[in-house]
Amino acid sequence: MPHLREPGINLLFYHLFKWSIVSPMLYSYFRGRVYGAEQVPKQGAIVVVSNHASDFDPPLLSCAVQRPVSYMAKEELFQVPVLSQAIQLYGAYPVKRGSPDRSAIRAALTQLEANWAVGIFLSGTRTPDGRIPSAKLGAAMLAAKTQAPLLPVSLWGTQGILSKASAMPRSVPITIRIGSAIAPPTTTDRAELEAVTQQCVEAIHQLHDRGR
Repeated sequence: MPHLREPGINLLFYHLFKWSIVSPMLYSYFRGRVYGAEQVPKQGAIVVVSNHASDFDPPLLSCAVQRPVSYMAKEELFQVPVLSQAIQLYGAYPVKRGSPDRSAIRAALTQLEANWAVGIFLSGTRTPDGRIPSAKLGAAMLAAKTQAPLLPVSLWGTQGILSKASAMPRSVPITIRIGSAIAPPTTTDRAELEAVTQQCVEAIHQLHDRGR
């Protein structure tokens, strides 16, 4: 797999969105701290694995790793004018309701083959404490099929951004820690996928336990 960057138009949109909206929110409004940015490969395919506690997590994580990170998005969003083009430029790929696993994996494989960074939340859904109680094997499967390394990232504090009492995001302190890349599984054997997935979970939890 050749080591290339994402297409120029995608990088341009990423930087515009990052510096005009996401970066000011992360570093000013959320008083964000980012550790380990030097661990991120600047080019080539990579599977970014993280915990998940907020709808704000995807753009904040992408901002921290300093590369566009491609995520799945509801198919309906791709039917909205302007928004459809915007999220595609940012690397989003559509997922049909009712069959998320197969369609998501096919789309993510396409992105990795194009040397994108693809983001996977290991819990598969948001958790109230930012922990990963039961990890899915999809990220390890993607890494095994493409031989892309896995990059563990901890998002600390994002569960406090939104509350039921207010629709406005709260100015809570956010810390993002990026760990060392983890080698992909050598096969798609379930035992190896489970072992590598658990290695990712432990790395993320260790980063998360460092707190602010």
